[in-house]
Amino acid sequence: MSAPRSLTVLLASPRGFCAGVDRAIQIVERAIGKYGAPVYVRHEIVHNRHVVERLKALGAVFVEELSECPADRPVVFSAHGVPKSVPAEAKARSMLYLDATCPLVSKVHVEAQRHFDAGREIVLIGHAGHPEVVGTMGQLPEGAVALIETVEDARAFQPRDPGNVAFVTQTTLSVDDTSEIVAALRARFPDIAAPHKEDICYATTNRQEAVKAIAARSEVLLVIGSANSSNSVRLAEVGRRAGARAYLIDDASALDLAWLDGVRTVGVTAGASAPEVLVQGVIDRLAGAFEVSLEEAAAARETVTFKLPRAVA
Repeated sequence: MSAPRSLTVLLASPRGFCAGVDRAIQIVERAIGKYGAPVYVRHEIVHNRHVVERLKALGAVFVEELSECPADRPVVFSAHGVPKSVPAEAKARSMLYLDATCPLVSKVHVEAQRHFDAGREIVLIGHAGHPEVVGTMGQLPEGAVALIETVEDARAFQPRDPGNVAFVTQTTLSVDDTSEIVAALRARFPDIAAPHKEDICYATTNRQEAVKAIAARSEVLLVIGSANSSNSVRLAEVGRRAGARAYLIDDASALDLAWLDGVRTVGVTAGASAPEVLVQGVIDRLAGAFEVSLEEAAAARETVTFKLPRAVA
């Protein structure tokens, strides 16, 4: 019997959980520990099937709307943020609610409100229907925010006053795609008000940079994350743009070893909502089929942490 073929695995760093995801999951876990089950969660707490299933097993009940929650049980709002109408409804029903919105998403909400109060017309760069976009647009009155998804949208946008426009962005976008859209807006509206600091969060940016670093050296890139995770989908796109054949997989069971026929180097990363145990599962699966040589490729070091709400701290 022939020896297993050798395979170099380039492990992107940073990868996996970011501070906002870690905080959101802890809020649900601690709420269950403090108040007992069930604890309701409006929308998936983060976009990862494995995380959601594990929390369900602990006693979390996931719903899409507040109307599905009984008033006498705690409810957690997801990391993506919610429209202002949601906490208002919770207060009206005297519900105990915990807001797990990522602080970097909350920062975008504050910026949008600041621009609105200053009388500016607001453009949000993001993906229609994504809960973060729904939450950000829902901070302000209907029609106050125009959604722009593409460079073409940026070129077609017609503000009431071209000299009084501002933009904010979803936190989990492709850095490269967004810079193209911003450039198109700046070309048309040189005085457009920009965020004080980049809206695309540090974790999204760092994970995309780490993918660029390994994708250039990899024939195949495996991105561990769920299909509804915006930042995970972007990582696969960034990998393809950098020259690798990229596959988005939920876990090791979705890995088709035929993808690696004739391949000598494979890159592995994970979206910001994918737990490290899933990465280890993929490495174990590869190690069962190949003579694996692991190489960690570090693009940045992350030290960010976010405080928990006082109710569960």
